[in-house]
Amino acid sequence: MRNNGIYRFIIMILIFAGNLLSQNPIIRDQFSADPTARVFEGKVYVYPSHDILANEERGRIGWFCMEDYHVFSSENLVDWTDHGIIVSQYNVPWVDSTSYSMWAPDCIYRNGKYFFYFPARAKTQERRRGRGIGVAISENPSGPFIPEPKPSEGVAGIDPNAFIDKDGQAYLYYSLRQIFVVKLKENMLELDSEPVAIENLPDKGLIEGPFVFERNGIYYLTYPHVEDSTERLEYAIGDNPLGPFKVAGVIMDQRLECWTNHHSIIEYNDQWYLFYHYNDLSPKFDKNRSVRIDSLFFNDDGTIQKVTPTLRGVGLTSASQKIQIDRYSHISDKGASVTFLDTLNTFAGWKATLDTTNAWVQYNSVDFGNTKLKFIKIKALSQKGAVLQVRLNNSNGPVIAVVEISKSSEWNTFNAPLSEFHAGVHNLVLQLKDNNVEIDWVSFE
Repeated sequence: MRNNGIYRFIIMILIFAGNLLSQNPIIRDQFSADPTARVFEGKVYVYPSHDILANEERGRIGWFCMEDYHVFSSENLVDWTDHGIIVSQYNVPWVDSTSYSMWAPDCIYRNGKYFFYFPARAKTQERRRGRGIGVAISENPSGPFIPEPKPSEGVAGIDPNAFIDKDGQAYLYYSLRQIFVVKLKENMLELDSEPVAIENLPDKGLIEGPFVFERNGIYYLTYPHVEDSTERLEYAIGDNPLGPFKVAGVIMDQRLECWTNHHSIIEYNDQWYLFYHYNDLSPKFDKNRSVRIDSLFFNDDGTIQKVTPTLRGVGLTSASQKIQIDRYSHISDKGASVTFLDTLNTFAGWKATLDTTNAWVQYNSVDFGNTKLKFIKIKALSQKGAVLQVRLNNSNGPVIAVVEISKSSEWNTFNAPLSEFHAGVHNLVLQLKDNNVEIDWVSFE
């Protein structure tokens, strides 16, 4: 059993570490996956699973390894605060603390309490072949959460998803080679029916659990499915939380670099969003994943428009922040590329390289505000020295600054005055005028 004092110390460090930046992935100081997003108290809270790297002392080398859960919150989907560990396999009485099997969770609010549902392998022999689903309860969405001493009776599976219908009836969905649904009692802890497998879904390839929501009287059962070789996000629709459901389409296509994908969908400030994961920070090992967000849209008939994954993500980025230009919206066909700053420490992030005259990289939706900004700062490196043009809106837009990057083999910060200021929201473009350059971040002041 781990020392609880160590965990409290780690939690305090993470809380005081401050906010995490925007762009995809949204969490860039640790691995994260299977994000369930919820809107509580006017903020978005994300409850993901937490991938760590297995070794000889923990987990199974080469496989998924998850020992605890964090929660993150944001008001603008740009600045994310890590509230630290809320549940750990070491402080749940019924969990096998050698299993590292804390898969996709969920959290829902009812009657003044927040109910956090999570799967894990149980200590008891009869549950080792399956997975228990536990509940931890808190009076605040960020915790502390107190786990129930025993797993929920009558269910065994992974990736629980809770849903409360407009009439107040609560449901729990989960996966065990099929997708199951069961009614919950008012206390959100006890079952109010027998679990039933949802019909009319694919016969094979349903490995992970679903996420259910309602919009304009349509109930959406969304789920990962291996149609070909990796998981893609699909959905079925119905007029009742219990079904029947009819398969309606694909939300996000499969991506061969990452075998899994798992998600949630919310509406926040009149816009719908898809939360999902990808192996951005671990491109050679897809068991260490990272949470992303992209906007989601519906057609007039209620069907979902397919989401194309982006690096830019969502939300406005303040011009005074360190803008990670490598999380680009668009990039020139030639002479522009993105690679890790340090391949041995991917949490250090990425760099954009421009090595052909007129090559450019564009980052959308930068908020310059109304107060006149006078200077641009760029952290860059150029072995020969380089000249950058800073444009607005697109690669043919107005030039607002020219930055000279001195010859150096080290990273340095370079300043240049703005020749003109444009208030409001604009796309930001960095374009190479001469030689070649590597760029870490850009900021205005």
